[in-house]
Amino acid sequence: MKRVLPYPLLFAGLLLMWLLLQQSFGLGHILLGAVIAFGATHAMAALQPERPTIGRPDKIIRLIVLVLADIIRSNLAVARIILAGGRGEHKSGFILLPLELRDKSGLAVLSCIVTATPGSAWLEYDPVGSTVLVHVLDLIDEQEWIDTIKHRYEALLLEIFQ
Repeated sequence: MKRVLPYPLLFAGLLLMWLLLQQSFGLGHILLGAVIAFGATHAMAALQPERPTIGRPDKIIRLIVLVLADIIRSNLAVARIILAGGRGEHKSGFILLPLELRDKSGLAVLSCIVTATPGSAWLEYDPVGSTVLVHVLDLIDEQEWIDTIKHRYEALLLEIFQ
């Protein structure tokens, strides 16, 4: 069954999404949605994503709480910068951040965290040098940003994924 339908839940989810996006419901829509979902599941199987190994699942909750708190704090800081207009002093800039994290799943989660936090964006990852280029909207102290990402996020992700 895995050869015919490698990701059955993905197939069902895509088919359901296709049907929800249609204005009318008929056999043609079901068949077309099934063909599209079938093709998408086989495209996903061709990518052959690795299954992540989770070393410390208890640390996931701590990471989620930290990220949510930082997203709220960053939203307020960005709103303050926007509302202040040109009156406030802020300097945007780029940080080249060295990473110890090598796990692909951990790097993907870290990139989502950095990009989801308002005021920062993950721009480029260099796997050879294991560095990432991050843009920061309000760059007051570069070392503080490096320490925050390394000690708050990367340390937990190292425990979770390695």
